[in-house]
Amino acid sequence: MLLTVEMLRHYQRCSRRAFLDVYGDPIGQDFQNDFRAKLQQDRYALQQTILAGRTYDKPNFPYGDWDAGANATKVLMQQGVELIYRGVLLADFGEAQEYFVETTAETNYQLPPGISLISRPDLLVKQPGQSIFGDWIYVPVDIHLGKRPKQEYQVVAAYHALLLATMQGVLPSQAWLMLRRPNPHYTVNLSKCLPQMQSVCLECIEMLLQEQEPEVFISRHRCNLCPWLNECYGVAKSQQHISLLAGVTPSRYQYLRSLGLTSVELLADADFTELEPVLGEEAAQLLICQAQCAIANQAMPLTSSTQQFTIPKDLLASPIELYFDIEAEPGLDLDYLLGVLVVDRQAKTETFHPFVAEQPASEGLIWQQFLDLVTAYPQAPIFHFCDYEVLTVKRLAKCYNTPREVRETILSRFVDTHLWITTTVTMPVESYALKPIAHWLGFEWRDPGANGQLSIYWYDQWLKTGDRTFLDTIIRYNEDDCRATHHLKDWLVNFLQDL
Repeated sequence: MLLTVEMLRHYQRCSRRAFLDVYGDPIGQDFQNDFRAKLQQDRYALQQTILAGRTYDKPNFPYGDWDAGANATKVLMQQGVELIYRGVLLADFGEAQEYFVETTAETNYQLPPGISLISRPDLLVKQPGQSIFGDWIYVPVDIHLGKRPKQEYQVVAAYHALLLATMQGVLPSQAWLMLRRPNPHYTVNLSKCLPQMQSVCLECIEMLLQEQEPEVFISRHRCNLCPWLNECYGVAKSQQHISLLAGVTPSRYQYLRSLGLTSVELLADADFTELEPVLGEEAAQLLICQAQCAIANQAMPLTSSTQQFTIPKDLLASPIELYFDIEAEPGLDLDYLLGVLVVDRQAKTETFHPFVAEQPASEGLIWQQFLDLVTAYPQAPIFHFCDYEVLTVKRLAKCYNTPREVRETILSRFVDTHLWITTTVTMPVESYALKPIAHWLGFEWRDPGANGQLSIYWYDQWLKTGDRTFLDTIIRYNEDDCRATHHLKDWLVNFLQDL
């Protein structure tokens, strides 16, 4: 068995993914995720940016011949070169175990022979110190697109350090992460991360050796970029797995399992006082109500909220309504499309205005175009979904020196339809994101597979190719988001008025 960095990283996020990477049928994978490919390209581009102007060496070996790669890397280390790009660190588990820190019970864990560990840190940087090569050592460095030193990054960095110790005869005192910003250089605390890495490493190996397929669990945040998502989702649907219920997080699921509440039916019949001690009264009632909605396949009012919630009369009386949605590239701090649907209820017209930054430098221009439009309708409420639009208006106003009174006047007109939904009604949906809600209400996007991640990919392709088709697809998707928000708002108003 060969334990790779990818397996270790995937195991931390989802043990099932690590298992499927080894034992799953490749036919079940989705290899065509354009956004995932873009992330890989962006990470490579960031590596090249960091390496630009630096002299470095890279081991030369036939791809897949990891023994040759490790030997070539070791030769470079013996020569004392300053920087090694994508070196190969390879060790037998027994060799690596000699450098396990004595802080966990697992250090004496016995595994069968034939297990090898491999990693390929982005960089190995020469530093002063004592190793088997002389008065220098190497320190592993990984380059990531993320802005935060995630725990999975640090565990992998500790894995590099462990394997590096088997090559140079000494554990490095530190490992580094190079992130995008705002703090691009991060020093990993190996004394803290090595024990964590050891536990993760041993757990992953044991799970793979047992060949016992882990239980499926659908987590939107963790699963979205996984190539096994469709495979796992199919399994979850066939099992009517409770993780498909909105609000069932991994930690909540473990608690529900401990109570034997492993199906939607059992949860729907549960007594909320049984869940209250850990989840709290509100969360317990919401989960039970969510299960009841799923069984009945109908929306239900949240009694405590609807008793307090009233729709402002001026919102219902306004002849003009604006629906606002944004397409953005967080990695570039760029909002490249500000879309506004103007609904004139008296004239019975709907007009969509897409303000598009055809080049990143045009963001300021589309911001001004947006301001001109919304100030032309000073009394119109501005409906949006979630708080991203609020945060974006604050960011753009600050970035382009918009007067505070202009910003505050616009924000005072904002109405968050997601907040309306989640505080007034329970719906039989797997997630309270816009798409699942709108789909249940019967709204369909013209491009069924379109999503925010693909929008980022399409914009990147537009910048690279100049093919207008990509830009037109983004505009169509953004307009549909605005229209979905409109559809949702009208449904919610009618639903609440009928109570």
